[in-house]
Amino acid sequence: MIIIYNIMIIIYKIKITFSFLVQPSVKVKNGDPMAIICHADISKNTDFQLKHNFTIFKDGKLVFMTVSDKEDARYEIPVAKSSHTGNYECRVRADVKLSFSDSVHVWVAGMTKPILTADKKEVLEGEVVKLRCELPEEVPPLDFVFRKIKTNSAPKEKLVRERNQNFSEMDYYVEEGDNILQFDCFGKRQVKDEWESSQHSNKTLITVKGKPSNNITEGDQIKFECSTVVAQMRDIEIILQKNRTILNSVRDKKFLKYSTVATQEDSGEYLCKVEQGAVSKTTKMNVFVSELFPRPTLFASMTKVDENKEILLDCRINGLHTANFSIVRKNSSGDILLRRSRVLEMRVNVNDTGSYTCKAEVKGIVKESTPVEINVYAPVSKPTLSVVGGSPEVVLGKPLQLICHSVMGTPPITFRFYKGDKIKKNVTNDTYATFLDENTGLNDSGEYKCDARNNHSSGVKTSNVLNITVIGKDASLGSIPYGEVEVGSETAFLCSVKEGSLPIHFKFFKKTDRDVLLHEAREYSDRTIWHKKTMKRKDTGTYYCMASNRASGEVRSRPITINVILAAWQKGVIAAFVLTAIAGAAAVALWWFLRKKKKGNERFPSLWGQMHHS
Repeated sequence: MIIIYNIMIIIYKIKITFSFLVQPSVKVKNGDPMAIICHADISKNTDFQLKHNFTIFKDGKLVFMTVSDKEDARYEIPVAKSSHTGNYECRVRADVKLSFSDSVHVWVAGMTKPILTADKKEVLEGEVVKLRCELPEEVPPLDFVFRKIKTNSAPKEKLVRERNQNFSEMDYYVEEGDNILQFDCFGKRQVKDEWESSQHSNKTLITVKGKPSNNITEGDQIKFECSTVVAQMRDIEIILQKNRTILNSVRDKKFLKYSTVATQEDSGEYLCKVEQGAVSKTTKMNVFVSELFPRPTLFASMTKVDENKEILLDCRINGLHTANFSIVRKNSSGDILLRRSRVLEMRVNVNDTGSYTCKAEVKGIVKESTPVEINVYAPVSKPTLSVVGGSPEVVLGKPLQLICHSVMGTPPITFRFYKGDKIKKNVTNDTYATFLDENTGLNDSGEYKCDARNNHSSGVKTSNVLNITVIGKDASLGSIPYGEVEVGSETAFLCSVKEGSLPIHFKFFKKTDRDVLLHEAREYSDRTIWHKKTMKRKDTGTYYCMASNRASGEVRSRPITINVILAAWQKGVIAAFVLTAIAGAAAVALWWFLRKKKKGNERFPSLWGQMHHS
């Protein structure tokens, strides 16, 4: 935007000041919009309407004119071009008063890209090629620089100065030894004390048909002829070979001809041999096939890409743009042509993963780029963590095997296993990975989880937490009192495990022909006590306990033996009863004895008297 300030005129005591200013600077970028504003500051002694004639000049030529009662006149330039570069000034006429602003220089920086054309594409040595370089939107004076580019040598430049036109022509003489020539051009112009250059034009390729030479370029028709002069055409054989490989042979003829399209592999030593019987003569020739153009290079905007994203494949040849390009995908059953073009833009999915190359053809010579591997990734799905075998419970000391699996996601996938917050294992696999915790302890009870990621930009996906239950391997049983227990007393049985995930299910048994379950309890503790209130003689026997939790696999204690005996007072009662019984029996026996004795005495005296009297 341009505004000019510095014109002052007085009309009926009206003070007008005009300004010409470029915003933001006097240097405008080619292609940007530009506006030039002529502004008048007016002061007057009466209130009346005043018409102003605004005229804007560039380099002294009228470019804009308007009549307005406003204080501004605006000259819009939607797209600034190099031709808009110049000195601008503003003229204002009010009534009979006329005044000019100071001149302001505007520089539209950046030149258009030139166009280069040639009157022929194929020439012979000694002929002339006419080139034309044109800058359609530029205004003279202009400098044109033509460049002749040969393989493996620095470009040669020629400068032509054009004062009255925006194009220039140049004749080039094709010298001996020229084979493949490239030309381009660029333009220059001077703005005040500075020089500005355009981009380089398109490159134009010229093919030169030279005189027969041992130095051949790829794509040329290379012809060999072997001949001989002999007295008799009998048993004559002419052989053409390269590096011990026979290319052609004839019998009983004076000459041999062989031709092929030259490639760099055709460089080397050629030998023509004539044999007749045991006699042979040879002639050698070294042929060098120079490179017509270098091998193309395929560039990919990305080689690791998310599915449904777009990638750009670009086939380039250093120093050469004119060729028949094609982009292909490699396949075991044959190349798949994607497009006959130098550039291919494509939206990819997972099936597009593979190897891509591009091919370039000039004069029948086809060269292929090094393959580029494109990997397309689908995001991993949220993984699932589970126990191999199904149950999320394990016996203490037993191995625990976990599997982390993602249903979706392009391999390779990296899985990480966590025990609590600590990473225990890192595995890279296709769709799943396993983790073996070989010796579980009580502290292993708790949270396991895993996460998965691949080269997709979505990042890491984490599984739900898996809680593992662990039960101890050993149980123990004790009793109070231990060993012998008096009849009628209370006995406490204690069953415990060293380690185990809670809750734990305890069971108490007495061994018989069929073990009898006496008591069971489910505790959030590693032990439980069973109180048997009154012990009886029949409770004598062997006892054991078992413990289990959700980890399944019950553990069993060693057995203990309980002997139920009589209490001390019971023993006294029995002793007293026995003594009483003995005493009673003795008394009965004594009574019986005394009674028998008394009866005997009564009988004995009478007998004794009878015996005595007799």
